[in-house]
Amino acid sequence: MPATEEQLLAVLTAVANPQRLRVIAALAGGRVHVSELARRLGISRPLLYMHLDKLEKAGLVAGQLELSGDGKAMKYFELAPFELRLTAETIAAALRAGPPDGTSEAADHEAADHEAADHEAAGPEEGHDMKESGK
Repeated sequence: MPATEEQLLAVLTAVANPQRLRVIAALAGGRVHVSELARRLGISRPLLYMHLDKLEKAGLVAGQLELSGDGKAMKYFELAPFELRLTAETIAAALRAGPPDGTSEAADHEAADHEAADHEAAGPEEGHDMKESGK
């Protein structure tokens, strides 16, 4: 399981998408060439590569480039060994470890929420009319 807040968020973000869950399921049977994987899933290769990148950065899949007999580059992907078990303790431990740069992503989100609330409380911006529509 992820050891830091950043790693935990990367894994949770990766598995929070139905397309990426389909990719994981398709790779459960073993290593697959990217073009074949795109055909099986019925999605474009650029879209598949975007999903594979997220999964790879989260440590859930691994890609390997190989040369075919005729010299073509062939990209294969397979699942990396992982077990996803989420408990309150794993979340707390990841948050205690904190992000590598010493900032807290939660604090960043909280600051953004406060800024949005302050903006709303300030009322309409100068020069903007508050007319009712349709009257």
